[in-house]
Amino acid sequence: MLKDLFGKRKKYASIPSDQAKSDVPEGLMQKCIGCNKIYYRKEMKKKLNVCPNCDYHHPLTAWERIECLFEEGSFQEWDEQLITSNPLNFPDYDEKMEKDRLKTGLNEGVVTGKGTLEGNVTAFAVMDSTFRMGSMGSVMGEKIARAIENAKNESLPFIIFTASGGARMQEGVLSLMQMTKTSVAIKRFSDAGGLMISVMTHPTTGGVSASFASLGDYNIAEPGALIGFAGRRIIEQTIREKLPEDFQTAEFQLKHGQLDKVVHRHEMKKLLKTLLNMHQNGGDVS
Repeated sequence: MLKDLFGKRKKYASIPSDQAKSDVPEGLMQKCIGCNKIYYRKEMKKKLNVCPNCDYHHPLTAWERIECLFEEGSFQEWDEQLITSNPLNFPDYDEKMEKDRLKTGLNEGVVTGKGTLEGNVTAFAVMDSTFRMGSMGSVMGEKIARAIENAKNESLPFIIFTASGGARMQEGVLSLMQMTKTSVAIKRFSDAGGLMISVMTHPTTGGVSASFASLGDYNIAEPGALIGFAGRRIIEQTIREKLPEDFQTAEFQLKHGQLDKVVHRHEMKKLLKTLLNMHQNGGDVS
């Protein structure tokens, strides 16, 4: 039997590589970016896209994040219909946006709404790095600002999961204006006594890291997340110094006081529940 088994393996190994690859259904397997091990996608999904071997946190789409945090059937989406235009007539921008809409099923790189997390109703925004690398344009800023205003009007806490390459260059100064718009919305929310929890995931950079991502009452991050404004090479060329290997990682930011906590994805729901209970139930964290 062993002879037959190894014989079959040898026979399979002799099949041309192109034919062997065709025998594996597309999208069935996933390679870990951290350790290069290969897993079934279903297995990775059960682990919330965290590698069982090296613990690398692979990105989650906005809907994957929502599904793993909020109670089924409790989600109500806000402003789904808002779609980005091309105010500067940037070449090929409309075509690229349409391609991303078809690829992701989203109209913009952020999903906003409210839902129930472990018994707590909360407003939220979840950015999706698969849509234009989570870049911040005018519609993204508008959706986040509206979500914060809705949270204020309904006296709900607000949780945001950030993932972004920064401001969207195709919209020029209009994208940069969203830094101010969202920051003002957060200030009004805070003045009204609102609770904001910011969770930074990989990557959170540029204008997003320099505005709403860093303005939470609690600023936390996933392990290994890249968090910063300018890129490493630009900084090194400017200051003419070599930066530490872990520069701009979540762990580096925590060490230097820029974060309150680095939280494993498998522990995130538990921590958010604790924070929400603490603020909504008079300090009762049970």
